[in-house]
Amino acid sequence: MSTPRPSEHGPFERGTDGPRVILVGLDGSPTSMRAAAYAAGLARRQRARLVVVFVAEGGPAMAGLVPGAGAVVREANTEVGTRLREELMPLAHELGVEVDFRIQRGDPVGEITRTADEVLADAVLVGASEQAGHRVVGSVAVRLVRAGRWPVTVVP
Repeated sequence: MSTPRPSEHGPFERGTDGPRVILVGLDGSPTSMRAAAYAAGLARRQRARLVVVFVAEGGPAMAGLVPGAGAVVREANTEVGTRLREELMPLAHELGVEVDFRIQRGDPVGEITRTADEVLADAVLVGASEQAGHRVVGSVAVRLVRAGRWPVTVVP
């Protein structure tokens, strides 16, 4: 029996030939930096496009109690994202990895999900949460796994 040719089964199906678009969520934590390094290596080996998403959150709920604090927190988060972009882009260039670095605002899970759907991500990578409270509420990684749209790799 001969091996069927791809054209006999219809058009290309996302994810069947390895990932072509890898999305990594980045927040600057040590685990997210390891996830970004792992994702960059995977993108290099697979010759895939890497989409890095840094989500600048609005800040802690307590910031709402101080007038103007929310804007300061958002600006500081955006600066962190800009600094991470400046650090990571030259490294990605050295590796020969095509990178689309996005700084977004909002809920990390919502923004990662929206972006992964928009770019037709084949895989999503995030760092493991370092916050104890996430065992009760659920971390970004757990919430992304529950979304069930793409394979999610959680890097320790």
